[in-house]
Amino acid sequence: MIMLLASNPKSLASPHSSIFGWLIYGFAVRSGNRMNRRQALFSLAAMGATALFKSASLLNFNDSKALLRFAVIGDWGTGDRTEGELAKTMFETHQRDPFEFILTVGDNIYPDGKPEHFVKKFEKPFEALLRAQVPFYATLGNHDVEGGRQAQVAYPLFHMNGESYYQLSKANGLIEAFMIDSTAFNERQRSWLEAALKSSTAKWKVACFHHPLYSSGKKHGSQDDLRKLLEPLLMNYGVKVVFSGHDHFYERLKVKNDIQYFVTGAGGSLRRGGLNQHSGLTAASYDQDNHFMVIEMNETEISFRAINRIGDIVDKGLLQKTPAAVVGAMAGF
Repeated sequence: MIMLLASNPKSLASPHSSIFGWLIYGFAVRSGNRMNRRQALFSLAAMGATALFKSASLLNFNDSKALLRFAVIGDWGTGDRTEGELAKTMFETHQRDPFEFILTVGDNIYPDGKPEHFVKKFEKPFEALLRAQVPFYATLGNHDVEGGRQAQVAYPLFHMNGESYYQLSKANGLIEAFMIDSTAFNERQRSWLEAALKSSTAKWKVACFHHPLYSSGKKHGSQDDLRKLLEPLLMNYGVKVVFSGHDHFYERLKVKNDIQYFVTGAGGSLRRGGLNQHSGLTAASYDQDNHFMVIEMNETEISFRAINRIGDIVDKGLLQKTPAAVVGAMAGF
């Protein structure tokens, strides 16, 4: 049984967000924009007996129990000023709260992934983090494979070890990240993924790939064909968190099939106004600036923060493993 508590700072969250909460497939979700009394009463009535509200204090992750902290970034390798400023904010965040590594969800190098862009669009902007020996673990996006597939999988600083898909185990089995190549998800990769997921004994299974199974993006949106191939494996083998990019904004999706999906696709390239606010998919969103994510976890909790280019937190929340009896008791409040 999993419980998710989440909150949007009211000054930064999408104006279309609202307070909501429910239990679906073992998840309870709470988002925290302010609403008036009439709206609150209407929402409470609509949610019924299974709704779960908790005070803001419950959104605080127990830092003393954190076993691992890492960052996630996507659609980032532009080489422009905003990428450099985001990289600076990431390093400043790392100095305060060190993260062990960084996962990428593709489009690492614009416009075509070629190695002649590596220095300008990765090594220089992220020089401080590289000097601090924070490793990047990459997946490939559509721009990367236009001319740079082989160069990127062989690039030592992306730690792909010559493969476009691989698994990454950290913190003595606390987490296993399945780094998937969604640009070429064929039968060979599907067979590898199923075997890897089936054999994994990690406390938390996380997937990273470029093309989102769910997205409210006006330009790309949900990748339905990929979802038919990939989502059954994620569901059947206990993946609880998925990070993707491709659409150039931040979106936390409403929980789907016991999985929390994120679109984190504005590390360098931003598409303001690119969200369809009427998709019905969105739990929280932000498309006003570039962003990255910071994830903290222990054996029972995952905390997430989405942080923009100037260091403001634009979304945050807590994912917890909670006994079913406890969730049932909470839901009665």
